[in-house]
Amino acid sequence: MGQQRALVFGTTAEQYDAARPGYSDLLVDTVLAYTGAHLPRALEIGAGTGKATVAFAGRGLPVLAVEPDPRMAEVLRRNITGLPQVEVEVGLFEQWQPGERRFDLVYAAQSWHWLDPHTRRDHLLDALAPGGAVALIWNFAPMVDPVLHRDFTAIDEEYGTELGRLTGLAAEFADEIEATEENGWPSLDFAGDERFTDQRSVRVRNGLTRHSADAWLSRVATQSGVQILEPERRAALLAALRAVLEAHGDGLDTEWITDVFLARRARGEVRA
Repeated sequence: MGQQRALVFGTTAEQYDAARPGYSDLLVDTVLAYTGAHLPRALEIGAGTGKATVAFAGRGLPVLAVEPDPRMAEVLRRNITGLPQVEVEVGLFEQWQPGERRFDLVYAAQSWHWLDPHTRRDHLLDALAPGGAVALIWNFAPMVDPVLHRDFTAIDEEYGTELGRLTGLAAEFADEIEATEENGWPSLDFAGDERFTDQRSVRVRNGLTRHSADAWLSRVATQSGVQILEPERRAALLAALRAVLEAHGDGLDTEWITDVFLARRARGEVRA
């Protein structure tokens, strides 16, 4: 995906921070159990405003957070007040250099898909200690009501905003993760790369969440496909979504799901 689109979030960094969810204790437990280390030294790729940073550093992990957008990093620094073991470096991960530093855990929350697919695994490998763990994380909020799903999907397709993570149907997430070309699940990217072993895909179910219309629309407004619209078209999209919500009783229920891909750097020298 385009680098410019990846940096659009900084234009509304405060709204992003207020509207986007964090990461559950269950998700953090899942990742830390996989690492097998007590307090692994962690590198975060594309830290944003610190949603995942706070979740992992709150467990005592030392975290180096790399964030490409200075506007997002400003909010990130404010959010990690009281977490002195967190360092922030501003820059693109593809250009960032670990030097002699190696990490027991490298994770990316909502950011892996923005990286250059031709080089991202190489950069990841450079930062990992032998045996170190990788966690690639995405939050989803599919809706429970199939009628809302139908109506929102029609609007999403009309505007081309790619809101599938928010307008999907919860019933379609009932099974475990399926890797497809359409969803670009990382197991396809890592398949056959012997430098990464013990690959796993885990779906973490965090329960149901009730949203007011305002709260849900605020989250929608932070999606990149919405932010790149011209202002008038963006306003029309949000008005259309609000009209559907109000016709169905104003609020909505979603299932909070977090999917994570886990892998481990092989010990010893292995070619790609």
